[in-house]
Amino acid sequence: MKPGTLTHTIAVILSSVSSLFTPSAPAAVPAAKVKLSNKSSKPQDDNLLKVGPISYSPAAKADPPLVKPAERYPWKKEIVTTVFWIGEKPTGSNPVPNRSSSWDASWTRNYGGFDDPESSHRHDFIPARFTPRQNPFYCALPYNDKSTNGHRAEAPRVVPWFKEAYQGPGVSTCKGRWIAIRKGNKTVYAQWEDAGPFRTDHWQYVFGNERPKPNLNKGAGLDVSPAVRDYLGLEDTDVTDWKFVDFNEVPRGPWSKLGDNNTFVINQRKNDKALVEGPKPGGMTILP
Repeated sequence: MKPGTLTHTIAVILSSVSSLFTPSAPAAVPAAKVKLSNKSSKPQDDNLLKVGPISYSPAAKADPPLVKPAERYPWKKEIVTTVFWIGEKPTGSNPVPNRSSSWDASWTRNYGGFDDPESSHRHDFIPARFTPRQNPFYCALPYNDKSTNGHRAEAPRVVPWFKEAYQGPGVSTCKGRWIAIRKGNKTVYAQWEDAGPFRTDHWQYVFGNERPKPNLNKGAGLDVSPAVRDYLGLEDTDVTDWKFVDFNEVPRGPWSKLGDNNTFVINQRKNDKALVEGPKPGGMTILP
């Protein structure tokens, strides 16, 4: 072999070896291919996606939800609001006595007595003569989901929580539901315990966008208990805003303290019972 040929051969070999360690030219991975579109598939090398300036987005911050839980139910604004009470006798503007409710034939007895609305006969949002056995923060809306046999035909369609609350044909899915009521900068929470005022079929207002129908109480669309009145400082006929709320949105307050029907009290009793009874057999292993 000639000396020149040997030199040339060595040079070719070195060039081939060095090419193995030479970085790929920028044109081998065009920037345009890193950009994602609806039709593009996931790149084989995820690292390319992380460093590409077009497709990068910080992983530490999640996008906020489109709808917040508190926005599930809109406010019904500027609703004429009247005061009613358990044990109320019928009058010209309230033709139906409140000894019973749409869902409780023995409402007065189960409450513990007459929920006297006279301010001088009350203290701490309850009547002075006894401690109520049900939540003193209650209200009425003009819809009853129950019929003589089962539920109204439209109830499964119009009551937003019907499916999750259904317990059989004899149980209302509306009774005990929490609502928020506000006047100015104060908000109170109460449980739905009766149907009224005046109507029991106006689902288009209670669950929809209609306004309350005209009635003897200036078109009232909400009845509230003396406790709600006292907390908000309402007149006997006033104007408030209200909306449904899920229980996990209800903060603690005077409305969370009393009542066999009160979700706060029911949950606390369950917790207390679980603590007293302790873990079930097989639920926990005690090591020596």
